[in-house]
Amino acid sequence: MNKALHALVFVFLALAAAALWFELQLNAKRSLLTDRNRQQENYFVSIARTIEKAEPDKSVTADPINMDVSPVEARPVDSPDMENVLDGYNAYLETANLDTYNWDNSTDRGQLRKVYAVDDEGNPVMDLGQPQMTGRGTADELLKKLFESAKAQQSRLNSTRAELVSLRGRLASVVNEINTLKPAAREDKIALADKEEKISKLETEKADLENQVTKIKGQIDELNQEISSLKDEVVVAKDETEAAKEEIEKLTQRNQVLEKALKESFQTRGAASVASAGDVSVTALSAGDKGKLVRVDNESMFAVVAFDDAAMKELKGENLDRPLPTIELAVRRPGYNGDAGEFVGRIHLRQEVKGKNYVVCDILEAWSQAELEVNDVVFAD
Repeated sequence: MNKALHALVFVFLALAAAALWFELQLNAKRSLLTDRNRQQENYFVSIARTIEKAEPDKSVTADPINMDVSPVEARPVDSPDMENVLDGYNAYLETANLDTYNWDNSTDRGQLRKVYAVDDEGNPVMDLGQPQMTGRGTADELLKKLFESAKAQQSRLNSTRAELVSLRGRLASVVNEINTLKPAAREDKIALADKEEKISKLETEKADLENQVTKIKGQIDELNQEISSLKDEVVVAKDETEAAKEEIEKLTQRNQVLEKALKESFQTRGAASVASAGDVSVTALSAGDKGKLVRVDNESMFAVVAFDDAAMKELKGENLDRPLPTIELAVRRPGYNGDAGEFVGRIHLRQEVKGKNYVVCDILEAWSQAELEVNDVVFAD
């Protein structure tokens, strides 16, 4: 009996040791499962923060971006054709910062740990003899919501990708159009720069011409003033001309009288004048001015002298009854500055004009310093 008890004790001891060993193994597995569940729970909470809970408002629209689609031509276009490049664009895809799941709280974390559905008394709900793993309050409920939201977010992501592809195509079309227009724009810009340079040169030339016009206007004004002054001088000259004409007419009349007297004197030139007894012939006059020339003919070499009364008495006596002496007298021109000063020549008395103080004289060429002129002074030296 004791042997049987001893054997039974050894069996119980062996079983106890085996149970202890299994207990230790189960505890190790339990820790592993606990750590794994905690890690998965933390990842579920983190993943849930990246999943949007609801769809964005699909009624959102973007402001239109209108593009001029009228052809580029050399004419103004007041109302070009416009096209909205965002036509058909799903603007709701741009909605950002939508609410995400936040399970980092005791309630949601507790539900994540509930694998089985429980009733109000906390007992597992059975389904065909197995604990029910779906339903309200289970981890399955939360994970299904997360899964559905993830699928919706993926769908929006795919729609966004499609919109990006569409926008890329439109962008490529616009870029191609711009690339096509740019060479022509560069040529237009070069032509515009050339025109601006020409305009600048023309403006400079215009400014120069305006300056010249201003100068010419000033010159014209000066010329007008000169013309006005000349007109005044012309008026004065006309008046002087009229006065000169009158003087010439008087001189002409006087010359006619002198010519007539010369003719009469030449007719009696051959007759010799005989001095009466007691007359004294004059061979020289006292020094000083005696008269002036009133007519000169340098070609015929004669001149007419108008003597003053004192000179005539000195020549012909107090009663002017003596014959005219044929003597030489000198001629000077006041203000003349020749080799001999004011002296311009000499004359030889030849014939008197009856009834006048005029005497016809020969011009002595040998003494000529300059051609004699009217108003030259006759003097005795």
